[in-house]
Amino acid sequence: MGFLLSKTESCISIPQKILNTMRSPLKSGNIIVHKEAMKTTIAFFVGCVFGLFIGLSLTKLNLSSNLSNEHHKLNESTKIWVPTNPRGAERLPPKIVESQSDFYLRRLWGLPHQDLRIKPKYLVSFTVGYDQRDNIDAAIKKFSENFTIVLFHYDDRISEWNQFEWSKKAIHIAASKQTKWWYAKRFLHPDIVASYDYVFIWDEDLGLEHFDAEEYLKIVKKRGLEISQPGVDLSSDFTWQMTRKKDGVEVHKEAEEKDGWCSNPPVPPCAAFVEIMAPVFSRDAWRCVWHMIQNDLVHGWGLDFALRKCVEHAHDEIGVVDTQWIIHKSIPSLNNQGKAENGRTPGEGVRERCHNEWKMFKERMANAEAAQAQGHNSTN
Repeated sequence: MGFLLSKTESCISIPQKILNTMRSPLKSGNIIVHKEAMKTTIAFFVGCVFGLFIGLSLTKLNLSSNLSNEHHKLNESTKIWVPTNPRGAERLPPKIVESQSDFYLRRLWGLPHQDLRIKPKYLVSFTVGYDQRDNIDAAIKKFSENFTIVLFHYDDRISEWNQFEWSKKAIHIAASKQTKWWYAKRFLHPDIVASYDYVFIWDEDLGLEHFDAEEYLKIVKKRGLEISQPGVDLSSDFTWQMTRKKDGVEVHKEAEEKDGWCSNPPVPPCAAFVEIMAPVFSRDAWRCVWHMIQNDLVHGWGLDFALRKCVEHAHDEIGVVDTQWIIHKSIPSLNNQGKAENGRTPGEGVRERCHNEWKMFKERMANAEAAQAQGHNSTN
């Protein structure tokens, strides 16, 4: 006995066909026919189950293969390029990553490679108020076109500076009543100034009549100074003997201070020391110093005592250039930006914070060094 399976019939419909046959009246040999029908039914069920099992297995295998391919494609699209990419850019193709910037002004027209007639190699920043405009105008003229000029304005007055032709090519950044170290931490990130060999971070009350920036840097390069400053004229107000201009020498790296201040070997302020009024940093030194500047300590007091930590050979690589010197006019401009309260003048409040910040910085540095030493000892 046989059955034809049409295109629309399935394993579910075939047994019904057999059962219909089994319900037909029995004739001669009906017992044999019944047995054959049962065998056929069982064979169909077994075949269907086996076919279903094979079909599901093939489907699962195909799905697994597809998922594996999709996972491989996903991994390829999100591959982490740890050896080459900076943090946050791991998923970018390395050749598109631009991790550094600069203050070069660009045009709105033409082609990018035509924008710059000259690429300045150095950067000088002054933190200024408009009242010191004439002094800054005279100072800027001591810097050649090899310098990018950045002015940080603590009094919010910017447009008035356009009376000076050089001001139109300078970078102007304004934030009310902020210090130069506040600006430096936020706008002179090492990756932003990476194009410059040296970075000057100077006060606004400096007289530069005896200073030439290009000549100064020639000496700095010749003497291998990573951190430096010009000598301060003897007619100026000064705090430390180390910064006083010395006659008859090109550079000095040590000075005599008050009794008991200078150990052997000498440490700041007797050696490996420049003040925060007019420091000059090499690119590598500035990268270290920037990380040492505390985000909330804005006056920078105490920072000059720790600068030596940012060079390998402090007694050789930190010095004062005597043949290019400056006059410190000691104009307390920021004192006037303070707030009079509790019976004290604005300047008294500013001065108090300066001293407090110095104490806080020393404590943080001491705690950091102690923690480092303890961690080092625990690994030995």
